[in-house]
Amino acid sequence: MEWWTDALRRLLCEDAGQDVIEYAFLAALVAIAAAETLHILQTTLHDAYTRWDTDTQAIAMTPDPQ
Repeated sequence: MEWWTDALRRLLCEDAGQDVIEYAFLAALVAIAAAETLHILQTTLHDAYTRWDTDTQAIAMTPDPQ
């Protein structure tokens, strides 16, 4: 059981590799922010195109087929 407590103590006290984990968290944060930004951009462009298309269709006069 002593090896378990020694391993736990080393895990909590040693800071080797800490910067790698910090960079991984930072990369994950950047990836999440980029994904959310792209989703917002997609929604904004879709809404703008739909609004433009609707306005353009409303202007166009289609002849009555007789």
